[in-house]
Amino acid sequence: MEKISFVVPCYNEVETIPLFYQEMERINYSMKKVQFEYIFVDDGSKDKSLEEIRKLSIKDRNVKYISFSRNFGKEAAMYAGLENSTGDYVTIIDVDLQDPSFLIPEMYHNIKDDGYDCVGIRRVSRKGEPVIRSFFSRMFYQIINKMSKTEMISGARDFRLMTRQMVDSILQMKEYNRYSKGLFSFVGFKTKWLEYENIERVAGSTKFNFWKLFIYAIDGISAFSTGPLIFSAVLGILFCLVSFLAILFIIIRTLCFGDPVSGWPSMICIMFFLSGIHLFCMGIVGVYLSKMYMEIKDRPIYITKETNIKR
Repeated sequence: MEKISFVVPCYNEVETIPLFYQEMERINYSMKKVQFEYIFVDDGSKDKSLEEIRKLSIKDRNVKYISFSRNFGKEAAMYAGLENSTGDYVTIIDVDLQDPSFLIPEMYHNIKDDGYDCVGIRRVSRKGEPVIRSFFSRMFYQIINKMSKTEMISGARDFRLMTRQMVDSILQMKEYNRYSKGLFSFVGFKTKWLEYENIERVAGSTKFNFWKLFIYAIDGISAFSTGPLIFSAVLGILFCLVSFLAILFIIIRTLCFGDPVSGWPSMICIMFFLSGIHLFCMGIVGVYLSKMYMEIKDRPIYITKETNIKR
C-alpha cells in the first residue's frame, strides 16, 4: 500500500484541527489503496493546538507531530514536515481547509498514471480577499517574474502533491532564508497545475497580515533575484549622468550670461531627493547583506521541543 504524507503547519489553529482531520479521513476512506500519514507541525502555538494534536495521535497511530520551542514561521514548519515525512508522496496543506482537499484523488492519479512529478494548485480568483491585498499580490508576481529566472506561478499555493524524489531534492537546499514557492520551481521536475476558485476558512482567522505578506514578498525577491542590486547600480549611474549635465549647464550659463545660479531652497530639495535615493539603494544592499549574515551564522531552521516521531 502506497503512503501519502500530509505536512500540516499549525499556529493557533485549535478550532480547525479536528475539522481538518475529519475531512482528510473522509477522503482517505474513498482512496482505499492509499495510506495517509499526518505530520502536524505546531509552530509555537499559544492556544491548545498541541493538546488537540496529541489527542489525535493517541487515537490514530498515523498522526505524527512536531512541536517547536517557539514560533519559527511557516517556512520552517514546512521544512520540518518534509524532513520527517516517510510517504511515497508528500503534500503540504493548510489546516484551515482553504486548500481544495477534494482534489487530492485527482492529484494522486495525475502523478501515478500520467507521469507527473508534482501536481500544484493555483487560484484563478481571489473572491473574499481584500481588493488591495489582491492587487499587490498580482503586482508581486509580475515584478518577480521579470526579475527572476525562476518562474513563479501567479496564484500558486503551497498545497501540492510531490514525489519522494522531488521532496528529497528540496531537502538538499538547507538555506535558512527559505521561500518555498521559489524552491519548488527551482528544483524543476514535471509539474501539472490544477485551477480552483478561492475557498474561505472553515474557522479561525488568518495569521498573515499585510505587513507579514510584504516582508514575505521581499524575502522572495531577494532569494531568487539580484535584480534590485542591478537596479540600484543603474540608478546610481543615471544620477551621476544627470549631475554631470547639470554642472555643465551651470558652467555654460555662467560663462555666457554671467548669471550665477542662486536659490538655496531648490538646492535643499535636490539634496534631500538624492539622499533619499542613496538611502534607498543602501537599503537594498542591506537586505542582501542581512540574508548573507543569517546564512553565515548557520543557525538551525527550527528547534524541536516535543515530538512523537521516533528516529
